[in-house]
Amino acid sequence: MKLLMVTTVAEYQKGVLKLFKEAGIEAFSTSEIDGYKSNDSLIATQSWFPSEKGGSESLLYFSFTKNKKIDEFFKLVEEYNKHLETDNPIRVVVLPVERAI
Repeated sequence: MKLLMVTTVAEYQKGVLKLFKEAGIEAFSTSEIDGYKSNDSLIATQSWFPSEKGGSESLLYFSFTKNKKIDEFFKLVEEYNKHLETDNPIRVVVLPVERAI
């Protein structure tokens, strides 16, 4: 078992959910996050009263799942990212799980 973590801009939510389904990953969690690309935008939003939101609306998904499903998910995401017209690809990482209960 490994921990699969996925980040994406909120606009790709439907696409990511479809990829999870196609890979057979049925159990996962998600959280809304703010995504930043450079330190300049992060510094600008750290004022006491920022006038506007500095980050992009993004999502973090995570799932404890098996290697076979992770391999399939990676293939699907690589194909999905090839067809994007933006420079905001879906990002995926896998972390080993040493112990779990």
